[in-house]
Amino acid sequence: MKLVAQSAPYIRKPVSVRRMMLDVLIALLPVVLFACIQNGWNGVYVVLISIATMLVTELICHMFIKWPSGMKIKELFSKEGFLKVKRQYTINNIIAPLISALIYALIMPAGCSGYVVFIGALFGILIGKMIFGGLGSNIFNPAATGRVFVGVCFGSKLVYGQGGVDVSASGTPLAIVKENLGMIGEALNEYSLLDLFLGQIPGSMGEVCSLLILVGGIYLFVRRSADLRACLSMIGSFAIITLVVSITAYCVWSNQPHLGSEWNIFELFMYEMLSGGLLFGAVFMITDPVTSPTTKFGRIAFGAMAGIITALVRYCGAYPEGVAFSILIVNMFAPTMDYLMRGKKNTYTWKQLLGLSLTMIVICLIVGFSVASQLGGL
Repeated sequence: MKLVAQSAPYIRKPVSVRRMMLDVLIALLPVVLFACIQNGWNGVYVVLISIATMLVTELICHMFIKWPSGMKIKELFSKEGFLKVKRQYTINNIIAPLISALIYALIMPAGCSGYVVFIGALFGILIGKMIFGGLGSNIFNPAATGRVFVGVCFGSKLVYGQGGVDVSASGTPLAIVKENLGMIGEALNEYSLLDLFLGQIPGSMGEVCSLLILVGGIYLFVRRSADLRACLSMIGSFAIITLVVSITAYCVWSNQPHLGSEWNIFELFMYEMLSGGLLFGAVFMITDPVTSPTTKFGRIAFGAMAGIITALVRYCGAYPEGVAFSILIVNMFAPTMDYLMRGKKNTYTWKQLLGLSLTMIVICLIVGFSVASQLGGL
């Protein structure tokens, strides 16, 4: 048997990497158009800066990584030298950074300072990807890497609601209920569930319109260009915890009506599910084949862990949103998941499912007690 060394993504389906990436671009296109139309120039320049930065950085770094053996720099300016370098550069080296650039731009707020967009895009593609060797060798999602970096270093520059005229009056939906889940009634008066579904709210440019995100997700899954396991497990684990939070908050509120105006469990549950970057992260980021585990159960555990961490950050942490943080954290565990599954059948066992179920129960108890304590129910 001949063993062939090959970099990610590892695909067990009759599709090429190029076709998968083109499908992702097509799925992202409606979200990009919506973001640019709704936010105007404030959204367009964020997208353009992100694209230009990541494409140029990838090109320069790739030239040094794949530099032809024995070739001198001055030969690059000759026709023969240019052709030697060009042979090392494929269409995938254009599409891949383009996807990362679009995702990064879509998880940024419109109207963000240009230099902040540039720094985040540069950091994301350089530190999150090219430092590991380029396409297929990175362990971190470049878009999430850049977004977390600017969020930590330039948080005061990330002001939401600067784009669309009709959504610039108040804070983001998650920010409104962050201090007190019992205030969901007032939040619903500000933004209805329909507003959240159609994207008529302030927030990151591409994360607000749940409808277009779901349309893009359906296209990817029908075309088999994204893994459904990681997506559904991320949404499912977050949904279970959010249901526990909704029930807990409602029980506390029913005994303390002064916590806010009237609302029900379903409204809080849907408000949390449609707010923030959960759906965008589950469809376009957690499904990245390069930074995901290769096994079936590995991808289920991978997505479930991302959903759990997102919920922990949102309900117990200092930040109102935690999708980008959760994706970077679970990226670190992807190689370990593959290592633990080595030599085993690529299937599910009752022990694996039981372990995952027990973990969910423990997390639900922790988050439930935390929310009850925050609302004064304990």
